[in-house]
Amino acid sequence: MEAKLLLRCSVPAAPFLANGAGQTRPRGMAVRHVHAVLTTPADERMNRIGDASDIVYRDSWFARLAINHLSKSVQDTTGLRNTMEGYDSLVEAARAASKNFNPAQQRELVTEALHKAVPKPILSLIRMVLPDSKLKREYFAAFTTLFFTWLVGPCEVRESEHKGGMEKNLVHIQKCRFLQESNCLGMCTNLCKFPSQAFIKDSFGMPVNMVPNFDDMSCQMVFGQEPPSPDQDPTLKQPCYKLCKTKQRHSTECISG
Repeated sequence: MEAKLLLRCSVPAAPFLANGAGQTRPRGMAVRHVHAVLTTPADERMNRIGDASDIVYRDSWFARLAINHLSKSVQDTTGLRNTMEGYDSLVEAARAASKNFNPAQQRELVTEALHKAVPKPILSLIRMVLPDSKLKREYFAAFTTLFFTWLVGPCEVRESEHKGGMEKNLVHIQKCRFLQESNCLGMCTNLCKFPSQAFIKDSFGMPVNMVPNFDDMSCQMVFGQEPPSPDQDPTLKQPCYKLCKTKQRHSTECISG
C-alpha cells in the first residue's frame, strides 16, 4: 500500500435514499486531518471493472427524477446530448464532457451545471438562515446522507475534529456510485470532486474537502474544512485504473491534472 498524505495540521483530531452501513470511530479515538488519498502502486492497482462488490441500485421515483434533472443540466451546459436514461445518462453526459473539454473547462462546466440545477432562491435562503456554525456543518452532513445517496451511494455521518472540538461534520461514502460507474479517476476529480467543492463553497459559503480513496472507491466529505489547492492536491497525481472506461471508449489518455 502506498500512502500519499498531506497533513494540514499536526493537532490530533477525534464532498444527492438509503443510508449505508459502516463502522463509526469509537469515542475518544484520535485521528488527524488527512488531505490525501491512499492507493496501491500503479502497477498493482486493480482493474475495478466487474468487481463483485459493486453495489446494484434500484432507484426510487425521487432518485430517477433527481438523476434526470442533473443529467439534463449537464447536457444543457455542455451542449452534448445523449439518448440514455437514468444514471447511465448522467455518466455518459459527464464522460462526453471529459472527452471534449480540458480539465479546467470540465470543472467550470460542471460547476455551472450545478448552479443551474439548484434554484437560486433556495441557495440564498439556506445561506441566510444557516450562518457558519457547528449546526450548519452538521446539517450539511446529515442532509447529504438523507438526500444525495442517489448520486454518491450509501453514506453515513461520522465525527471529526474541527478547531479543537468534535463534530458530526464528516460524511463517509461507502463506495462512490459515480466512481464505480465511470471507473475513471479523471472524471472523479474534474467532474465531481473539484466542481462540488467549488459549488458548495460559492453557493453556501461552506468549505468542504472531498477525500477519495481510489482503492476501495470510498470517499470522505469533511464540511468546514478547506481543501488543498489543486497544485497541492494528491488526487491529481494518481494514475487512472488500467481499465478506465473513458480510455476504452474514446482511446484517449485520462488526464486528471
